Amino acid sequence: MERWTMAVPCLFGLEGLVGDELRRMGMEDVRVEDRRVFFTGGAAELARANIGLRMGERVMILLARFPARSFEELYQGVKAIPLERFVPREGAFPVKGYSLDSQLHSVPDCQSIVKKAAVDHLGAHYGLTWLPETGETYQLRFSIMKDLCEVFLDSSGVSLHKRGYRAVGNEAPLHETMAAAMVNLARYRGRDFFWDPFCGSGTIVIEAALAALNRAPGLARKFAAQSWSCIPEDVWTQAREAARAAEFRGEYRILGTDIDSGSLAIAIANAKKAGVSKYIEFREADATRESLPCDCGVIVCNPPYGERMLEQRSAQQLMRQFGRHLRFADGWKKYIISSEPEFEHYFGKQATKKRKLYNGRLQCNVYMYF
Repeated sequence: MERWTMAVPCLFGLEGLVGDELRRMGMEDVRVEDRRVFFTGGAAELARANIGLRMGERVMILLARFPARSFEELYQGVKAIPLERFVPREGAFPVKGYSLDSQLHSVPDCQSIVKKAAVDHLGAHYGLTWLPETGETYQLRFSIMKDLCEVFLDSSGVSLHKRGYRAVGNEAPLHETMAAAMVNLARYRGRDFFWDPFCGSGTIVIEAALAALNRAPGLARKFAAQSWSCIPEDVWTQAREAARAAEFRGEYRILGTDIDSGSLAIAIANAKKAGVSKYIEFREADATRESLPCDCGVIVCNPPYGERMLEQRSAQQLMRQFGRHLRFADGWKKYIISSEPEFEHYFGKQATKKRKLYNGRLQCNVYMYF
């Protein structure tokens, strides 16, 4: 069975968590870099990673790595890649990419060169002057960093954070992968009482339920590589069967509360779509007044933040009230993500530990209180 070097891009700050996740999945040669993690494997590992990863954004096969200080070097580097190993005669191969700190800084020009080189190579291999591209999609992705080009084949298609359960979100939604990371940082495994007092569209509590059940987040969705002729269909069947066999059965205490009834309606619908609604209780409540559900447990939440001045002041006041409400909740571990740089001041307590993360492009900190 052919083996490849594969890369899993991730949100900035989650690299170590994704590396640990891949190691737990039994992947080999795991190597952590900025915003991505590499590992080695074949078709079976590619399928398992796509179906099982909670915190990675996609799974890509590394096709080539070469210096690209000029368009000629970029062209020749891509043209030398044996793309026919993956892309069939009718295969479509769109190109996406980016360039940072490099002499080749025009991304549209780089896209054109990569496409031309791929067309020339495949056209020569298949003996065609024009490629139909009417078949399945083999998405090519390139990155040029400090004049070093890497070319990947994207096996995931739609990003892995799009699990398929969140058809509608409310304002400022947390990425599913970031919500899963917060559940992971809280070391939640289904034993403790789990509460999100600002549950919004339900992402954190849904990811908590999936983690408690040990349910693979990609079980119900389709991936680009499922339609590739170079990957046997049975690897996907086997990966899904193994994932289902590894699920837990149990009773879990997971509570999601929010002051907004509209958000709660969305959260309930999302939980139902994710297949975890029976494990989560949703309740309309004010986080600054709601009685603690029990003496101890885990609070994981993403309080509202404001982008405009009045919204910021309102959010800061909310943090102050929330901190006062939890002043004597010593039996509860708290994991709160916020983009407010003065969060600890408003919350009224110094965090035991902080971790810098990026929710998309927004810099945040997870404030941990043990």
